[in-house]
Amino acid sequence: MCIVTQLQSGRINSRPSRTRAAYAGFAAFGAFWGTWGASVPAVRDQAGLGEGQLGTALLFVGAGALPAMPLAGRAMDRWGPRVAALLLVLLGSAGVALALTGRGFVSVSVGLALLGAASGGADVAINATAGSAERATGRPVITRAHGVFSAAVVVSSLASGLLLQAGVPVSIPFVVVAAATGLAAVVILAAADGEAEAPRPDRTARPALFMLPLLVGGGLGALAYAVENAHQSWSAVYLADVLAANPAIAAAGPAVFAGIAAITRFGVSALPAAGTTVVITGAATAAAGSALMAAANTIPVALAGLALAAAGTAVLFPTLLAVVTAGVDESARGAATSVVTSVAYVGFLAGPAYVGAWAAATGLPGAMLAVAGLAAGLAILAGPSLTAASSPHPRGGATPNG
Repeated sequence: MCIVTQLQSGRINSRPSRTRAAYAGFAAFGAFWGTWGASVPAVRDQAGLGEGQLGTALLFVGAGALPAMPLAGRAMDRWGPRVAALLLVLLGSAGVALALTGRGFVSVSVGLALLGAASGGADVAINATAGSAERATGRPVITRAHGVFSAAVVVSSLASGLLLQAGVPVSIPFVVVAAATGLAAVVILAAADGEAEAPRPDRTARPALFMLPLLVGGGLGALAYAVENAHQSWSAVYLADVLAANPAIAAAGPAVFAGIAAITRFGVSALPAAGTTVVITGAATAAAGSALMAAANTIPVALAGLALAAAGTAVLFPTLLAVVTAGVDESARGAATSVVTSVAYVGFLAGPAYVGAWAAATGLPGAMLAVAGLAAGLAILAGPSLTAASSPHPRGGATPNG
């Protein structure tokens, strides 16, 4: 009995450390991408790239990320959260290497492919870490962790912008964020070491994943990510080109979006709403915000629409991931997370291109209406899709709980 009590105590004591590990991973991940977003113009100028070359080079992020995601999932199932720590360190190092060596199209493209591989792997790993913490604690760790990510994006993008405006080399912000990824790795490793005495899932017995809910969640997540990244990538251009906003106001668009997303994620995580209800409401809100932005003829109205779209999209992917992986066996959580994340990531990559295609055909207001259409489609599809995905399935599969 004493041994059982100690083991149970080990599980209980490990729960806060799992949660800290999840939040630390997302904070470092957000810090990296906030720094990257603020540094893109400086990286472009240092490398001597034109707009077309930059656009082509950025495709290598996805080319590196997509094959790395399933590998990271399997690695997480085999070796646990130490994989997340390693991938975050690799991500920070890849950013520094790109900033130091990015000269010309080829070197930047190679650097972005490596960066994308580390980022895609880290994305899966930290989401699996958050899912494990949510399962252990019964708290909405995934949604809150995504809130930490958004907050870190805002802080790091503003801080990096100030550093670059002060004339520091482009590598300096990446050195700072590499230190942040190293610190997050230490927190994650400490949590992993703290669980050494607690019972671990049997990783030699791998239950068959029931793929339907994972693929459905990934498909819905692709729509969610397409809407989210469409706004994140085009809001500054929209404000500048359609409403003649000055550079400072236009640049505030992505920061407003990320800031509202962070506030929403923290707020919604405290509500006891069912997952499907959250997804439908969030998608409808995102559709309304996108439509308001398309119809806006003043900057304040456009920013209000952007804030509404941010509030709606903020809850979509974290909720979908939590719903469709809720019943996954811990020994297969990494693989399950990689399925959902990989499919959803296609939408993340396609969102900005979707806006560009519609903008070329109808102008940016028409493109925003097309984004509203994507969000409305998600609101319509979410209910029946998640209901179908929750049909009876083998033990060890994922059970949507909305």
